[in-house]
Amino acid sequence: MGKLYTAEVTATGGRNGEVKSSDGIIDLIVKKPTAMGGEGNATNPEQLFAAAWSSCFLGAVAAVGEKDHVDMKDATVTVRASFNEENNAFFISAEIDLHIPTLSASEAQKLAEKAHRVCPYSKATKGNIETKITGI
Repeated sequence: MGKLYTAEVTATGGRNGEVKSSDGIIDLIVKKPTAMGGEGNATNPEQLFAAAWSSCFLGAVAAVGEKDHVDMKDATVTVRASFNEENNAFFISAEIDLHIPTLSASEAQKLAEKAHRVCPYSKATKGNIETKITGI
């Protein structure tokens, strides 16, 4: 295995702090969302995770759809990452919606399932995060 790229981001202050990348491109304030009793008005770990997974997943869709000549021009992936509590334990769940205007919902569903098998984020979370995949 050869590493192709390594991202380095440092967090300070936890859910009420900052995240900064070593190259300075990411320099964000992080705050607990109001729904969790925080003050909001800043990004949070769930948003950052959903942003990363959605962009990676769309790349995986393009890779698996390329052989079928799928028109990706207006394709979108929406990821909803939820912070959950059950029996005093916390966990993340996710919903991933793939929309490709040129495909029917059933065709988009098949493509989304293929992409879910190859997306690095999907592989990393497999068996750890309850994930619902939907082609719309």
